[in-house]
Amino acid sequence: MLKHNRRVFRLNRLVWLSLFLLLSLGSQAQTDPLPSWNDGPLKKSIVDFVTHTTTTGDSQFIPPEQRILVTDNDGTLWTEQPLYTEFLFTLDRIKAMAPQHPEWKTEQPYATVLSGDPKAMASLSEQDFMKLLVVTHVGVTVDQFQQTVTDWMAHAQSPRFYRPYTQCIFQPMIELLQYFRANGYKTYIVSGGEVEFMRPWTEKAYGIPPEQVIGTMFKMKLDVQNGTPVLMRLPELDLMDDGPGKPVGIGKFIGRKPVVALGNSDGDEQMLEWTAAAPGPHLMLLVHHTDAAREAAYDRNSSVGRLDKALDEAIAKHWLVVDMKNDWKVVFPPQ
Repeated sequence: MLKHNRRVFRLNRLVWLSLFLLLSLGSQAQTDPLPSWNDGPLKKSIVDFVTHTTTTGDSQFIPPEQRILVTDNDGTLWTEQPLYTEFLFTLDRIKAMAPQHPEWKTEQPYATVLSGDPKAMASLSEQDFMKLLVVTHVGVTVDQFQQTVTDWMAHAQSPRFYRPYTQCIFQPMIELLQYFRANGYKTYIVSGGEVEFMRPWTEKAYGIPPEQVIGTMFKMKLDVQNGTPVLMRLPELDLMDDGPGKPVGIGKFIGRKPVVALGNSDGDEQMLEWTAAAPGPHLMLLVHHTDAAREAAYDRNSSVGRLDKALDEAIAKHWLVVDMKNDWKVVFPPQ
């Protein structure tokens, strides 16, 4: 009987010890809000900022209604290499629409796109791209365009990473957005990309609903088709949401200055400067693409997502700069 009781005691002790270890490991995992980030000064700075700004009585406390985070999309939340995803969408749309436009075979810039020559396409100007954008993005209702985007996203894949574009998002940045939201921050996308191109999929990909997406916009008008009111997209820009246009878009649609701004290129510089100029605590962060093996390595000389002046300013003003290669354990989410 005594031996039996000892065996039971030892068994119970092992069970309780195992449970304790499992609970301890689970607790440790839960205490790390950014599991895909390597431990270090940058990760600590993020956690410290959130802790201070959300702790009542702290000198850096930010009231919940003022906790506004704005983030760029291309190159900050998902990959922009080898070309911006929306540009690839536009090229595919030109090819799909070409049978209805035989004149495009000799008319520029459409002929260049249809040629499939990457060097020729690389030489297209901003004016050329605007022509392509107008042809492929307007003259339809908002609902029609969003459905076109949704259909394309459902089957299109990155030519470099061979995965859907919505799987080319950055896992560490998703965790960052979730962490801030869990602490009372409202997250907005402020991107140079066209707003209706982003709105159909950002909520599922990032947890950011369409009403919190700001981007380059075409003008619209209310029309009636078959007795139903619809919003028609017009061939005229309403907002160019890049560079100095980003603070304008924030002021126009949010109405509060952000306290956190995330970007990755010179196109985000003014947004970060404007955020930094506000009184009180604030956090500015740049994603520096340094990982050629897992994603891409580029900055000052890149034609896509150039990071030059903003990098110098970030270093001079002690903004946070993510070294993708060294600061992130993983880049993309598991498939």
